[in-house]
Amino acid sequence: MPGISLNKEMNIEVKLRLIGKGDNEPLNGDSFSVRLYDKDIFNDDFLGESFPDEEGVARFVFSQNDFSGRGNLDDKPDFYFVVYRNRNEIFKSKVMSNLDLSDLETFIMKEGEVIDLGTFLIDTHPK
Repeated sequence: MPGISLNKEMNIEVKLRLIGKGDNEPLNGDSFSVRLYDKDIFNDDFLGESFPDEEGVARFVFSQNDFSGRGNLDDKPDFYFVVYRNRNEIFKSKVMSNLDLSDLETFIMKEGEVIDLGTFLIDTHPK
């Protein structure tokens, strides 16, 4: 996977920020959780679950091997995430296809790659 650290064992951190539609307040608290996936042809890779902090930031830490193992025909990740409130799905992002992580990453010594997917406006009361 070009553009990512030479050490495939080094951690990759993906983060995103969630803001409530209408009140523009960060989504946080025990009632919210976020799950991150890498979309694949046969089986999507579950990369972790996070609970947004007081700023609405959800963080996921994993290694490149967690989404680019054998049998994966795609050389770039296709991330998407699902937001839950009280274990009920309230938002599913579009698939961010063929992400070139080198365009999004920031390298932090001793922590590894940090990928910021951005800020997302979430309707906390979907119909």
